[in-house]
This record gives sequence, C-alpha cells and structure tokens, in this order.
Amino acid sequence: MKATALTHIHEALGAKMVPFAGYNMPVQYEGINVEHKNVREHLGVFDVSHMGEFFLKGEKALELIQKVTSNDASKLEDGKIQYSCMPNDKGGIVDDLLVYRIKSDEYMLVVNASNIEKDWNWIEKHNTFGVEMINSSDDYSLLAVQGPKAVKVLQKLTDINLSEIKYYTFSLGEFAGLQDVILSATGYTGSGGFEIYIKNKDAEKVWNAIFEAGKEDNIRPVGLAARDTLRLEMGFCLYGNDINDTTSPLEAGLGWITKFTKEFVNSEALKQQKQEGITRKLVGFELLERGIPRHDYIIADEKGNEIGVVTSGTMSPSTGKAIGLGYVTKEFSKADSKIFIKVRKKNIEAKVVKLPFYKG
Repeated sequence: MKATALTHIHEALGAKMVPFAGYNMPVQYEGINVEHKNVREHLGVFDVSHMGEFFLKGEKALELIQKVTSNDASKLEDGKIQYSCMPNDKGGIVDDLLVYRIKSDEYMLVVNASNIEKDWNWIEKHNTFGVEMINSSDDYSLLAVQGPKAVKVLQKLTDINLSEIKYYTFSLGEFAGLQDVILSATGYTGSGGFEIYIKNKDAEKVWNAIFEAGKEDNIRPVGLAARDTLRLEMGFCLYGNDINDTTSPLEAGLGWITKFTKEFVNSEALKQQKQEGITRKLVGFELLERGIPRHDYIIADEKGNEIGVVTSGTMSPSTGKAIGLGYVTKEFSKADSKIFIKVRKKNIEAKVVKLPFYKG
C-alpha cells in the first residue's frame, strides 16, 4: 500500500487510516460531523495526494484531449480549468477529470486515484498525435483547503491575489516560500477554497505553513469521509459510485460537459442516445421517513416494483436529512416524484429533489 508524503503526519494526529485506491489514507480525525461542519463554517485541509496528474505537451496536445474527452477543451484559455469526462467505446465513462490549460501546447489532467493506470493506458492508446505524455502522479502532493475562510488564511502565504482566482481558474506562482506552485479553485465541497499542487518533498513544509496561518481561524484536518458527505450534499458525482464504465454521461446528468460540436470517442453513439432519449437518469432524493440510503440499495415504485438503484447515500450533516443519489427510470426522474428505498426489508418513502441538497 502506498503512503502519501503526509501519511506520518496523519498517523501522528491520530487519524483513522484506511486503504483507498492503493493508498493508506485518513478517513477521519475527530469525526465526520465535526470535520464536515468545520469546512462549511470555517476551514478544513484535505490530503488528496492520491489523485493522478498527467502532463500532455506538444503542438497537438489539444487534439488528443479533444479526442478522448467529451467537453470542448478548445474553449480553454491559459489559467482556465474544465470539468470533463472520458467516454469509453461502450457508452460508459472511463473517468471524470479536470483539464488545466497551462499554455497552448501544455495541459495538466487531474484524474481519480483508482483510475490512474486505466486512464493513462486509455489516453496512450489514442495518442496517435505524437503528444509527449508525462505521468507525474507519484511526484506531486495535493492539498485541498476548503471553507469560507480559505482566502483570508492562505493570503498570508502568497502575493497572488487569491480573491481574483475565480471558480475553475488557477494561478502559477509563489506560495509558502516555494516557486511555481499551482493554486486552483475547483472545489469538491461547495464551500469555496483552493487546491495546492506541490512536489512531495515540500508537502510537509506547506502543510505546516497552512496550519500555522490558520490557527486563529479554526483550521482542522479533514478526512475522506467528510469529503464524501460534503460532495454528496452538492450532488457532485463520485467515480465508482455514481458514474462508472457502464453509465452514460447523459444518464448521469453530465450532458453539459458532452459537447457534440466536435468528434470524440463514441460521440456518434452518445449523440444518437441524446436524440432517442435516455431511459434512466441520475437523480437526487431525500427520505421522508427514518433510515439511511446506502450504495446499491434498490429503489422501487409504490407497488414495490424495482425502478432503480442507489449510488450514494448518507445522513446529511448540514441539512439533517437522509439524502442520496440514484438512477431511476425516466418517468420517476422529475422533482417531487414519489419513490421508495428498500432499507433491509422495509420500503422507505422518499421524494426526488432538485440538486444541490445544500445551498450555502
């Protein structure tokens, strides 16, 4: 099992460590609810160094990205980021990812930890453009500093005007005494903040600098468990749960990142699916009775007929409601549709709601 450059710090802090995507990762420190609430109200720091970073360089780097991703990366300018996905050739999704445009012939792709090897092989297979590909996943550490106090705290460590780094943009500059640090604002929590990409050798120095800068602002380390509850309250998809090799981006509500103004892997089949209409859709729902929905629980109609499956579920710390995401047949996908979640042997009433669950 791999360790991040900060694993020894998490262990010293008493974090509960679990295997995740081949890494020994902190799932929680003080408790999910405490950590979750602290991100919503103050500031939390996540070690997400297990994520993958690929650099694509060369005059045809954009052509390769356009071929393998569904969104239109030609719309990117230097310093801009795009959320996208890589469709497979069977109607599903290889992975969802972030595309960073560093300059016109250099891009960084940020991919999910569990898919690093799969994604690399997939992109390499389609690299008929002579693009230089560099897998830097093992060289970089990644800290996500999330919460309403992020700008105030991190501004102490950089001359970059952080309030000018808008959502889905990034800046390259000095941070905590280091040069060429990537600071971005993509977020996965819905509470604002930044991601900081640094080399492994500098990770501990930066971690300590951030906690020193935030000590008067209730800064806390946060584990992967609260990261999951935070992203679920926003209705953000998690690969392996809500999207995978068998889910179409159109079914998953990712039509907005599926642009048919260009050709990409399996674009014709997805275009046909759009024209014919999807038969199932990913929706958000909340339980109207006591219970907690879990991954793979069956979703049924009023008569008990199976109409879908839960992909993610939790008790929302921010709203106090049991919430979830799941695929249902299209006729049950409208807001306020009555559905039932099979929890053990009981059918618990729920209703479909518009996302996000949390509106901060």
